Amino acid sequence: MSKIFIKTFGCQMNIYDSARMRDAFAVMGYTETQNPDEAEILLLNTCHIREKASEKLFSEIGRLNEIKTIRTEKGLSTLIIVAGCVVQAEGEEILKRAHAVDIAVGPQNYHRLPELVAHYNRKNGRVLEAHFPAESKFDYLPQTKATSASAFLAIQEGCDNFCSYCVVPYTRGCEYSRSAKEIISEAIELVNSGAKEIMLLGQNVNCWHGEGATDLGDLIRQIAQIDGLERIRYTTSYPSKITENLVQAHADIEKLMPYIHLPIQSGSNRILKAMNRQYTAEEYIEIIQRFRKVRPDIAISSDFIVGFPGETDEDFEETMSIVRQVGYGSSYSFKYSPRPGTPAALMKNQVSEAVKTERLLRLQALLLEQQKKAYESMVGKTVPVLLTEKGKKDGQLIGYTPYMQTAHVKAPSNLLNQIVSLKITKASATSLSSELACATIEK
Repeated sequence: MSKIFIKTFGCQMNIYDSARMRDAFAVMGYTETQNPDEAEILLLNTCHIREKASEKLFSEIGRLNEIKTIRTEKGLSTLIIVAGCVVQAEGEEILKRAHAVDIAVGPQNYHRLPELVAHYNRKNGRVLEAHFPAESKFDYLPQTKATSASAFLAIQEGCDNFCSYCVVPYTRGCEYSRSAKEIISEAIELVNSGAKEIMLLGQNVNCWHGEGATDLGDLIRQIAQIDGLERIRYTTSYPSKITENLVQAHADIEKLMPYIHLPIQSGSNRILKAMNRQYTAEEYIEIIQRFRKVRPDIAISSDFIVGFPGETDEDFEETMSIVRQVGYGSSYSFKYSPRPGTPAALMKNQVSEAVKTERLLRLQALLLEQQKKAYESMVGKTVPVLLTEKGKKDGQLIGYTPYMQTAHVKAPSNLLNQIVSLKITKASATSLSSELACATIEK
Protein backbone atom coordinates (compact mmCIF):
# COMPACT_ATOMS: atom_id res chain seq x y z
CA MET A 1 0.00 0.00 0.00
CA SER A 2 1.26 3.50 -0.86
CA LYS A 3 2.30 5.76 2.01
CA ILE A 4 2.23 9.48 2.69
CA PHE A 5 4.25 11.48 5.23
CA ILE A 6 2.68 14.74 6.43
CA LYS A 7 4.42 17.39 8.52
CA THR A 8 2.24 20.23 9.78
CA PHE A 9 3.25 23.70 10.88
CA GLY A 10 1.09 26.27 12.64
CA CYS A 11 -2.40 26.46 14.08
CA GLN A 12 -5.28 24.06 14.73
CA MET A 13 -6.73 24.95 11.33
CA ASN A 14 -3.60 23.59 9.69
CA ILE A 15 -3.86 20.43 11.78
CA TYR A 16 -7.43 20.05 10.55
CA ASP A 17 -6.37 20.70 6.95
CA SER A 18 -3.65 18.05 7.20
CA ALA A 19 -6.20 15.55 8.46
CA ARG A 20 -8.48 16.32 5.52
CA MET A 21 -5.60 15.90 3.07
CA ARG A 22 -4.87 12.56 4.71
CA ASP A 23 -8.56 11.62 4.25
CA ALA A 24 -8.43 12.61 0.57
CA PHE A 25 -5.35 10.48 -0.08
CA ALA A 26 -6.83 7.57 1.87
CA VAL A 27 -9.47 7.29 -0.85
CA MET A 28 -6.58 6.70 -3.29
CA GLY A 29 -5.18 3.93 -1.09
CA TYR A 30 -2.54 5.92 0.80
CA THR A 31 -1.88 5.34 4.49
CA GLU A 32 -0.10 7.86 6.67
CA THR A 33 3.37 7.08 8.02
CA GLN A 34 5.58 8.89 10.52
CA ASN A 35 8.67 7.67 8.67
CA PRO A 36 9.42 9.86 5.62
CA ASP A 37 11.97 7.34 4.31
CA GLU A 38 9.17 4.94 3.33
CA ALA A 39 6.72 7.44 1.84
CA GLU A 40 5.91 7.94 -1.83
CA ILE A 41 4.50 11.37 -0.97
CA LEU A 42 6.26 13.84 1.34
CA LEU A 43 3.85 16.64 2.23
CA LEU A 44 4.59 19.85 4.14
CA ASN A 45 1.57 21.87 5.31
CA THR A 46 2.85 25.37 5.98
CA CYS A 47 1.97 28.38 8.12
CA HIS A 48 2.84 31.97 7.21
CA ILE A 49 2.01 33.60 10.54
CA ARG A 50 5.28 33.13 12.40
CA GLU A 51 8.58 34.83 11.70
CA LYS A 52 10.93 33.33 9.11
CA ALA A 53 8.27 30.87 7.92
CA SER A 54 9.79 30.75 4.43
CA GLU A 55 13.31 30.08 5.67
CA LYS A 56 12.11 27.25 7.86
CA LEU A 57 10.19 25.81 4.92
CA PHE A 58 13.18 25.81 2.57
CA SER A 59 15.28 24.15 5.26
CA GLU A 60 12.67 21.41 5.62
CA ILE A 61 12.43 20.98 1.85
CA GLY A 62 16.19 20.45 1.77
CA ARG A 63 15.90 17.69 4.33
CA LEU A 64 13.12 15.96 2.40
CA ASN A 65 15.05 16.32 -0.84
CA GLU A 66 17.85 14.23 0.65
CA ILE A 67 15.29 11.50 1.31
CA LYS A 68 13.87 11.90 -2.19
CA THR A 69 17.35 11.57 -3.72
CA ILE A 70 18.10 8.37 -1.81
CA ARG A 71 14.74 6.89 -2.82
CA THR A 72 15.32 7.85 -6.46
CA GLU A 73 18.68 6.07 -6.44
CA LYS A 74 16.81 2.97 -5.27
CA GLY A 75 14.34 3.33 -8.12
CA LEU A 76 11.52 4.49 -5.87
CA SER A 77 9.13 7.22 -6.97
CA THR A 78 8.72 10.18 -4.61
CA LEU A 79 6.77 13.43 -4.78
CA ILE A 80 7.40 16.45 -2.56
CA ILE A 81 4.25 18.52 -2.03
CA VAL A 82 4.07 21.86 -0.25
CA ALA A 83 0.64 23.06 0.87
CA GLY A 84 -0.77 25.84 3.00
CA CYS A 85 -0.45 29.55 3.56
CA VAL A 86 3.19 30.00 2.54
CA VAL A 87 2.28 28.64 -0.88
CA GLN A 88 -0.57 31.14 -1.15
CA ALA A 89 1.82 33.98 -0.37
CA GLU A 90 5.00 32.78 -2.08
CA GLY A 91 4.10 29.88 -4.36
CA GLU A 92 6.08 31.04 -7.39
CA GLU A 93 9.13 31.76 -5.24
CA ILE A 94 8.94 28.26 -3.75
CA LEU A 95 9.01 26.62 -7.17
CA LYS A 96 11.77 28.96 -8.29
CA ARG A 97 14.05 28.31 -5.31
CA ALA A 98 13.19 24.73 -4.41
CA HIS A 99 13.49 22.56 -7.52
CA ALA A 100 12.76 19.46 -5.44
CA VAL A 101 9.14 20.55 -4.98
CA ASP A 102 6.80 18.85 -7.44
CA ILE A 103 3.40 20.27 -6.45
CA ALA A 104 2.50 23.40 -4.48
CA VAL A 105 -1.10 24.13 -3.41
CA GLY A 106 -2.70 26.92 -1.40
CA PRO A 107 -5.11 26.26 1.48
CA GLN A 108 -8.19 26.62 -0.73
CA ASN A 109 -6.97 24.09 -3.31
CA TYR A 110 -5.81 21.05 -1.37
CA HIS A 111 -8.97 19.15 -2.23
CA ARG A 112 -7.48 18.83 -5.73
CA LEU A 113 -4.30 17.10 -4.54
CA PRO A 114 -5.38 13.51 -5.35
CA GLU A 115 -6.26 14.62 -8.90
CA LEU A 116 -2.99 16.55 -9.27
CA VAL A 117 -0.97 13.57 -8.06
CA ALA A 118 -2.85 11.10 -10.27
CA HIS A 119 -2.15 13.17 -13.38
CA TYR A 120 1.28 14.47 -12.43
CA ASN A 121 3.81 14.25 -15.23
CA ARG A 122 7.35 15.47 -14.66
CA LYS A 123 7.78 16.12 -18.38
CA ASN A 124 4.97 18.67 -18.26
CA GLY A 125 6.54 20.55 -15.39
CA ARG A 126 5.75 21.16 -11.79
CA VAL A 127 2.33 22.33 -10.59
CA LEU A 128 1.24 25.44 -8.68
CA GLU A 129 -2.39 25.80 -7.55
CA ALA A 130 -2.78 28.95 -5.42
CA HIS A 131 -5.91 30.72 -6.63
CA PHE A 132 -9.16 31.29 -4.78
CA PRO A 133 -11.70 29.01 -6.51
CA ALA A 134 -15.38 29.91 -6.67
CA GLU A 135 -16.38 26.50 -5.33
CA SER A 136 -15.84 25.39 -1.72
CA LYS A 137 -13.17 22.76 -1.15
CA PHE A 138 -15.44 21.17 1.47
CA ASP A 139 -17.81 20.11 -1.32
CA TYR A 140 -15.08 17.85 -2.75
CA LEU A 141 -13.53 16.33 0.36
CA PRO A 142 -14.50 12.84 1.57
CA GLN A 143 -16.22 12.35 4.90
CA THR A 144 -13.79 12.57 7.77
CA LYS A 145 -13.23 10.12 10.61
CA ALA A 146 -12.12 10.89 14.15
CA THR A 147 -8.68 9.55 15.04
CA SER A 148 -9.09 10.26 18.77
CA ALA A 149 -11.80 11.28 21.22
CA SER A 150 -11.04 14.95 20.55
CA ALA A 151 -11.58 16.17 16.98
CA PHE A 152 -11.30 19.42 15.04
CA LEU A 153 -14.08 20.67 12.77
CA ALA A 154 -13.60 23.73 10.56
CA ILE A 155 -16.78 25.81 10.33
CA GLN A 156 -15.36 29.11 9.03
CA GLU A 157 -12.31 30.25 7.10
CA GLY A 158 -10.73 33.50 6.06
CA CYS A 159 -10.87 36.98 7.51
CA ASP A 160 -12.39 40.34 6.60
CA ASN A 161 -10.82 42.32 9.45
CA PHE A 162 -7.45 43.14 7.85
CA CYS A 163 -5.43 43.68 11.01
CA SER A 164 -2.41 45.69 9.89
CA TYR A 165 0.12 43.03 10.96
CA CYS A 166 -1.65 39.92 9.66
CA VAL A 167 -1.39 37.94 6.41
CA VAL A 168 -4.47 35.75 6.94
CA PRO A 169 -6.80 37.77 4.63
CA TYR A 170 -4.21 37.39 1.88
CA THR A 171 -3.45 33.70 2.41
CA ARG A 172 -6.87 32.35 3.47
CA GLY A 173 -9.07 34.82 1.61
CA CYS A 174 -12.28 36.50 2.66
CA GLU A 175 -14.60 35.04 5.26
CA TYR A 176 -16.45 31.89 4.26
CA SER A 177 -18.90 30.00 6.47
CA ARG A 178 -20.08 26.45 5.93
CA SER A 179 -23.79 25.71 6.35
CA ALA A 180 -25.14 24.43 9.65
CA LYS A 181 -26.41 21.29 7.87
CA GLU A 182 -22.94 20.51 6.51
CA ILE A 183 -21.27 21.15 9.87
CA ILE A 184 -23.73 19.02 11.82
CA SER A 185 -23.36 16.19 9.30
CA GLU A 186 -19.59 16.20 9.77
CA ALA A 187 -19.97 16.44 13.55
CA ILE A 188 -22.24 13.38 13.56
CA GLU A 189 -19.70 11.48 11.46
CA LEU A 190 -16.93 12.43 13.90
CA VAL A 191 -18.99 11.30 16.90
CA ASN A 192 -19.96 8.04 15.19
CA SER A 193 -16.27 7.33 14.60
CA GLY A 194 -15.30 7.93 18.24
CA ALA A 195 -15.13 11.66 18.97
CA LYS A 196 -16.46 12.75 22.35
CA GLU A 197 -15.23 16.33 22.05
CA ILE A 198 -15.34 18.64 19.02
CA MET A 199 -13.36 21.85 18.65
CA LEU A 200 -15.06 24.20 16.19
CA LEU A 201 -12.42 26.06 14.18
CA GLY A 202 -12.24 29.33 12.30
CA GLN A 203 -9.84 32.18 11.75
CA ASN A 204 -12.64 34.22 13.34
CA VAL A 205 -14.88 31.42 14.50
CA ASN A 206 -17.53 33.67 16.07
CA CYS A 207 -17.89 35.49 12.73
CA TRP A 208 -19.58 32.34 11.45
CA HIS A 209 -22.69 33.32 9.50
CA GLY A 210 -23.65 30.19 7.61
CA GLU A 211 -27.07 29.11 6.45
CA GLY A 212 -29.22 27.32 9.01
CA ALA A 213 -28.43 29.20 12.24
CA THR A 214 -28.42 32.81 13.38
CA ASP A 215 -24.91 32.89 14.85
CA LEU A 216 -22.27 30.70 16.50
CA GLY A 217 -24.31 30.48 19.70
CA ASP A 218 -27.29 29.11 17.79
CA LEU A 219 -25.05 26.69 15.88
CA ILE A 220 -23.57 25.38 19.13
CA ARG A 221 -27.07 24.81 20.50
CA GLN A 222 -27.85 22.64 17.47
CA ILE A 223 -24.57 20.71 17.69
CA ALA A 224 -25.19 20.07 21.39
CA GLN A 225 -28.22 17.95 20.45
CA ILE A 226 -25.97 15.28 18.87
CA ASP A 227 -26.17 12.05 20.89
CA GLY A 228 -22.80 10.84 22.08
CA LEU A 229 -21.11 14.25 21.90
CA GLU A 230 -19.90 15.19 25.37
CA ARG A 231 -17.89 18.37 24.90
CA ILE A 232 -17.90 21.39 22.59
CA ARG A 233 -15.13 24.00 22.25
CA TYR A 234 -14.43 26.74 19.71
CA THR A 235 -11.48 28.90 18.66
CA THR A 236 -10.35 31.57 17.74
CA SER A 237 -12.79 34.36 18.62
CA TYR A 238 -12.67 38.01 17.58
CA PRO A 239 -13.63 40.28 20.51
CA SER A 240 -15.91 42.82 18.81
CA LYS A 241 -17.96 40.06 17.13
CA ILE A 242 -19.05 38.34 20.36
CA THR A 243 -22.87 38.12 20.46
CA GLU A 244 -25.00 38.00 23.57
CA ASN A 245 -26.41 34.69 22.34
CA LEU A 246 -22.90 33.20 22.34
CA VAL A 247 -22.25 34.50 25.84
CA GLN A 248 -25.56 33.06 27.07
CA ALA A 249 -24.73 29.70 25.47
CA HIS A 250 -21.99 29.30 28.10
CA ALA A 251 -24.69 29.50 30.78
CA ASP A 252 -27.24 27.29 29.03
CA ILE A 253 -25.27 24.48 27.41
CA GLU A 254 -23.59 21.98 29.71
CA LYS A 255 -21.60 20.47 26.85
CA LEU A 256 -19.98 23.84 26.03
CA MET A 257 -16.74 23.96 27.98
CA PRO A 258 -15.98 26.90 30.33
CA TYR A 259 -13.08 28.17 28.28
CA ILE A 260 -12.62 30.85 25.62
CA HIS A 261 -9.59 31.99 23.67
CA LEU A 262 -10.08 35.73 23.14
CA PRO A 263 -7.01 37.49 21.69
CA ILE A 264 -6.50 41.12 22.70
CA GLN A 265 -2.97 41.62 21.22
CA SER A 266 -2.36 44.89 23.13
CA GLY A 267 -3.80 46.75 26.10
CA SER A 268 -3.12 50.14 24.53
CA ASN A 269 -5.97 51.76 22.61
CA ARG A 270 -3.46 53.67 20.51
CA ILE A 271 -1.73 50.46 19.46
CA LEU A 272 -5.03 48.63 18.95
CA LYS A 273 -6.06 51.38 16.52
CA ALA A 274 -2.72 51.12 14.68
CA MET A 275 -3.26 47.35 14.50
CA ASN A 276 -6.75 47.98 13.05
CA ARG A 277 -8.29 45.93 15.82
CA GLN A 278 -11.95 46.98 15.97
CA TYR A 279 -12.38 47.37 19.72
CA THR A 280 -10.89 49.23 22.67
CA ALA A 281 -9.28 47.85 25.82
CA GLU A 282 -12.35 48.96 27.77
CA GLU A 283 -14.68 47.11 25.41
CA TYR A 284 -12.53 43.99 25.71
CA ILE A 285 -12.79 44.09 29.52
CA GLU A 286 -16.56 44.51 29.26
CA ILE A 287 -16.76 41.37 27.08
CA ILE A 288 -14.79 39.39 29.65
CA GLN A 289 -17.15 40.60 32.37
CA ARG A 290 -20.16 39.43 30.35
CA PHE A 291 -18.72 35.92 30.09
CA ARG A 292 -17.84 35.81 33.78
CA LYS A 293 -21.29 37.01 34.77
CA VAL A 294 -22.98 33.97 33.19
CA ARG A 295 -20.11 31.52 33.87
CA PRO A 296 -17.98 32.70 36.83
CA ASP A 297 -15.52 29.81 36.50
CA ILE A 298 -14.77 30.38 32.80
CA ALA A 299 -11.06 30.24 31.90
CA ILE A 300 -9.76 32.97 29.59
CA SER A 301 -6.75 32.69 27.30
CA SER A 302 -5.39 35.28 24.90
CA ASP A 303 -2.74 36.32 22.37
CA PHE A 304 -0.33 39.21 22.80
CA ILE A 305 2.04 40.98 20.43
CA VAL A 306 4.79 43.09 21.98
CA GLY A 307 6.92 45.62 20.18
CA PHE A 308 4.40 46.60 17.54
CA PRO A 309 5.70 49.60 15.53
CA GLY A 310 5.47 52.74 17.64
CA GLU A 311 4.79 50.89 20.91
CA THR A 312 6.10 53.02 23.78
CA ASP A 313 6.88 52.06 27.35
CA GLU A 314 3.51 53.55 28.32
CA ASP A 315 1.70 51.45 25.70
CA PHE A 316 3.39 48.30 26.97
CA GLU A 317 2.51 49.12 30.59
CA GLU A 318 -1.15 49.38 29.51
CA THR A 319 -0.85 45.82 28.21
CA MET A 320 0.61 44.70 31.55
CA SER A 321 -2.24 46.48 33.32
CA ILE A 322 -4.94 44.71 31.33
CA VAL A 323 -3.28 41.35 32.02
CA ARG A 324 -3.48 42.10 35.74
CA GLN A 325 -7.15 43.09 35.38
CA VAL A 326 -8.23 39.96 33.51
CA GLY A 327 -6.14 37.22 35.13
CA TYR A 328 -5.52 34.70 32.35
CA GLY A 329 -5.56 30.93 32.70
CA SER A 330 -3.14 30.61 29.78
CA SER A 331 -1.86 32.77 26.94
CA TYR A 332 0.41 33.03 23.92
CA SER A 333 2.75 35.97 23.48
CA PHE A 334 5.13 36.93 20.70
CA LYS A 335 7.46 39.64 19.53
CA TYR A 336 6.13 41.58 16.57
CA SER A 337 7.78 40.56 13.31
CA PRO A 338 7.01 42.23 9.97
CA ARG A 339 5.03 40.14 7.50
CA PRO A 340 5.76 41.13 3.89
CA GLY A 341 2.78 42.77 2.20
CA THR A 342 1.10 43.96 5.39
CA PRO A 343 0.67 47.67 6.26
CA ALA A 344 2.52 47.30 9.57
CA ALA A 345 5.67 46.17 7.77
CA LEU A 346 5.89 49.63 6.20
CA MET A 347 5.28 51.57 9.41
CA LYS A 348 7.93 53.81 10.87
CA ASN A 349 9.16 53.62 14.48
CA GLN A 350 9.94 49.92 14.41
CA VAL A 351 10.85 48.79 17.93
CA SER A 352 14.36 47.40 18.46
CA GLU A 353 14.84 43.68 19.05
CA ALA A 354 16.43 44.35 22.44
CA VAL A 355 13.38 46.30 23.64
CA LYS A 356 10.97 43.69 22.23
CA THR A 357 12.87 40.91 23.99
CA GLU A 358 12.88 42.73 27.33
CA ARG A 359 9.15 43.46 27.12
CA LEU A 360 8.30 39.91 26.08
CA LEU A 361 10.20 38.44 29.02
CA ARG A 362 8.37 40.72 31.45
CA LEU A 363 4.99 39.92 29.94
CA GLN A 364 5.61 36.18 29.85
CA ALA A 365 6.73 36.19 33.49
CA LEU A 366 3.42 37.79 34.50
CA LEU A 367 1.37 35.45 32.30
CA LEU A 368 3.20 32.40 33.63
CA GLU A 369 2.57 33.57 37.18
CA GLN A 370 -1.15 33.81 36.43
CA GLN A 371 -1.20 30.44 34.71
CA LYS A 372 0.57 28.83 37.66
CA LYS A 373 -2.00 30.34 40.01
CA ALA A 374 -4.84 28.99 37.84
CA TYR A 375 -3.32 25.49 37.83
CA GLU A 376 -2.68 25.56 41.59
CA SER A 377 -6.31 26.53 42.22
CA MET A 378 -7.31 23.09 40.90
CA VAL A 379 -5.48 21.13 43.62
CA GLY A 380 -7.95 19.18 45.74
CA LYS A 381 -10.74 19.40 43.20
CA THR A 382 -12.28 16.50 41.33
CA VAL A 383 -12.84 17.25 37.64
CA PRO A 384 -13.83 15.35 34.50
CA VAL A 385 -10.83 14.90 32.20
CA LEU A 386 -10.89 13.61 28.64
CA LEU A 387 -7.84 11.33 28.34
CA THR A 388 -6.57 11.52 24.77
CA GLU A 389 -2.95 10.33 24.72
CA LYS A 390 -0.41 8.10 26.40
CA GLY A 391 2.36 9.73 28.43
CA LYS A 392 6.06 8.96 28.32
CA LYS A 393 5.88 7.05 31.59
CA ASP A 394 4.43 3.54 31.66
CA GLY A 395 0.77 3.56 32.57
CA GLN A 396 0.45 7.35 32.27
CA LEU A 397 -2.44 8.92 30.39
CA ILE A 398 -2.78 12.59 29.51
CA GLY A 399 -5.86 14.70 28.86
CA TYR A 400 -7.59 18.03 29.36
CA THR A 401 -9.86 19.45 32.02
CA PRO A 402 -12.92 21.49 31.00
CA TYR A 403 -10.67 24.56 31.44
CA MET A 404 -8.18 23.32 28.81
CA GLN A 405 -5.58 22.45 31.43
CA THR A 406 -3.28 19.49 30.87
CA ALA A 407 -3.67 16.70 33.42
CA HIS A 408 -1.85 13.38 33.73
CA VAL A 409 -2.74 10.29 35.70
CA LYS A 410 -1.57 6.72 36.18
CA ALA A 411 -4.45 4.72 34.80
CA PRO A 412 -5.25 1.57 32.82
CA SER A 413 -5.02 1.93 29.04
CA ASN A 414 -8.71 1.08 28.55
CA LEU A 415 -9.50 4.56 29.88
CA LEU A 416 -7.79 6.17 26.88
CA ASN A 417 -10.28 8.31 24.91
CA GLN A 418 -12.68 8.31 27.84
CA ILE A 419 -13.88 11.07 30.18
CA VAL A 420 -12.83 10.13 33.70
CA SER A 421 -13.18 11.82 37.09
CA LEU A 422 -9.75 12.76 38.40
CA LYS A 423 -8.77 14.23 41.74
CA ILE A 424 -6.04 16.83 41.30
CA THR A 425 -3.19 16.22 43.73
CA LYS A 426 -0.42 18.54 42.55
CA ALA A 427 0.12 21.40 40.12
CA SER A 428 2.91 23.08 38.22
CA ALA A 429 2.63 26.05 35.86
CA THR A 430 1.91 23.75 32.92
CA SER A 431 0.33 20.52 34.14
CA LEU A 432 -1.79 18.84 36.80
CA SER A 433 -0.93 15.62 38.59
CA SER A 434 -3.93 13.54 39.55
CA GLU A 435 -5.32 10.23 40.66
CA LEU A 436 -8.46 8.38 39.67
CA ALA A 437 -11.34 9.60 41.77
CA CYS A 438 -13.22 6.43 40.89
CA ALA A 439 -13.11 3.74 38.24
CA THR A 440 -16.41 4.83 36.77
CA ILE A 441 -16.22 6.62 33.44
CA GLU A 442 -18.26 9.82 33.32
CA LYS A 443 -21.36 9.46 31.22
